Amino acid sequence: MDGRERVARTLAHRPVDRLPRELWMVPYIWQFRGEELKRLNELFPGDTAGPDGIRYGPSGHARGTPFRVGRWTDEFGSGWEALEDGVAGEVKDPPIRTRADLDRYRLPWEMLDGFDASGQAEAYRATDRYVKAGTHVRPFERLQFLRGSEQLFLDIATEDPIFLELNERLHEFALRELRLVCAQAVDGVSFMDDWGSQRALLISPAAWRKHFGPLYREYCALIRAAGKHVFFHSDGHIEAIFGDLADMGVHAVNSQLFCMDMEGLGRRYAGRVAFWGELDRQAILPFGSERDVREGVRRMGRALLRDGPRTGLFAELSWETVTPFRNVAAAFDEFGKL
Repeated sequence: MDGRERVARTLAHRPVDRLPRELWMVPYIWQFRGEELKRLNELFPGDTAGPDGIRYGPSGHARGTPFRVGRWTDEFGSGWEALEDGVAGEVKDPPIRTRADLDRYRLPWEMLDGFDASGQAEAYRATDRYVKAGTHVRPFERLQFLRGSEQLFLDIATEDPIFLELNERLHEFALRELRLVCAQAVDGVSFMDDWGSQRALLISPAAWRKHFGPLYREYCALIRAAGKHVFFHSDGHIEAIFGDLADMGVHAVNSQLFCMDMEGLGRRYAGRVAFWGELDRQAILPFGSERDVREGVRRMGRALLRDGPRTGLFAELSWETVTPFRNVAAAFDEFGKL
């Protein structure tokens, strides 16, 4: 069974020979721990791949070098500062503070105007991995980067016209990007937003359903209509919208299971949505023993493999700056035993 079949069967909640593997990492890992990364990939090769034949046009906003100490500006014009190498840092200079700023602001349409997928069909044929395309679609987070987090929460509470107009403009950009990506030789398409604090959603579920749920529903419909699988990632405690995501057609959700009622999620959603990881990266992976790591993986199996053995669960984890190699390797080894 190759990676493409293994992932597709997992998304369909059908048994597989082993759980499909996917490794995420902060940039620090490939920047400074390349030998360990190479060794891990030799021991536990992944089952997914990015679309190597897709390129976006250059953004007129982007400046500086991301993931290095210092200041840099992203493709949408948000100014970041990183205090250590290997991480994105924080937005310190949101570009849209006033109505006048919004009137002057231009989304980086040149990225989509310069979209080039001429090599993707060949790249797709050259791999037996499941090809999953990431996108820039992250409306809630993009709004934070453009307005500043504190201002955005006020915007949502007061339904500020600047927020409402900017949200519509970002949605237009997202739809055009998704149409471009979905027309290519890829198996699945992902988008994201970090919605949760450690204990709850960052805004009320009612506000989420009013301002963001309809956008997500349109994204899911577009992706599914193109015959692709829908992948969605969110950090934090998102139990309040898990059912919404399943109902609107998300095939796989990547979430921080260990800060939620994992067993309850398994009871309610196994068979309705695939659990796209993840093993706890706040405590167990960086600071736990190998025994803790293996027990964490076994807990995921007990909680989430309710639709049958080896169905609907990804062996996915995120390798953080301080996480030891031995724990990442132990996790993938234990996932192989489920």
